[in-house]
Amino acid sequence: MGLLVFKMQQLKTRQNLSVVTVFLSVMAFFFISCKEEVKSTVDLHYDADKVPSLNTDSVTMLISDSGLIRYKVIAKTWEIFDRAKDPHWFFPHGFYFEQLDTVFNVVATVKSDSAWNYTSRKIWRWKGNVVIRNRLNETFKSEELFWDQRQQKVYSKKYVEVFRPDKMTLHGMGGFEANQQMTEYRFWNVKDSPITYNEDQEANADDQNNEEKKE
Repeated sequence: MGLLVFKMQQLKTRQNLSVVTVFLSVMAFFFISCKEEVKSTVDLHYDADKVPSLNTDSVTMLISDSGLIRYKVIAKTWEIFDRAKDPHWFFPHGFYFEQLDTVFNVVATVKSDSAWNYTSRKIWRWKGNVVIRNRLNETFKSEELFWDQRQQKVYSKKYVEVFRPDKMTLHGMGGFEANQQMTEYRFWNVKDSPITYNEDQEANADDQNNEEKKE
């Protein structure tokens, strides 16, 4: 009988040791899991200047100004960096833009390979095969143009071509500035690329306009 009691006590001791072992294993797994969870949380930090907070494909949007819809944007990809030091939208894979009047007529269009909208500074940057067409059917081409909404002007230091129906074509590099409707513009500080002026073409256009006025 004493031997049986000893064996039972020995069995109970082994059971207790097993329980303790299981408990310690569970606690160890718990602490390891917590440690891994903390490590995973730390790894979630990212560079807000390089990683967008939102990425959207196949975008068509209407943008309002002073309570009225003024612009339409179509883009393949739209990335928002609203937590960056200089918050901006980025359109890396093609950009198309329409400026609308109060009755939704298109008064200007913009195409470019890529575009940025610096939301705090209210400046648009268009880069790569930039083509702008105004309501006078004039076409502006450049590799880079900026639009400052606060100062209501478009400008560039890159090479710019202006194609005007029935008038001379302008070429210049070094300084270009226009109003935001692209109907009034000028070149300045032009370097190594004088503005091209076709006197015969301009004279013919003026003669034609004078004859139309007489009629």
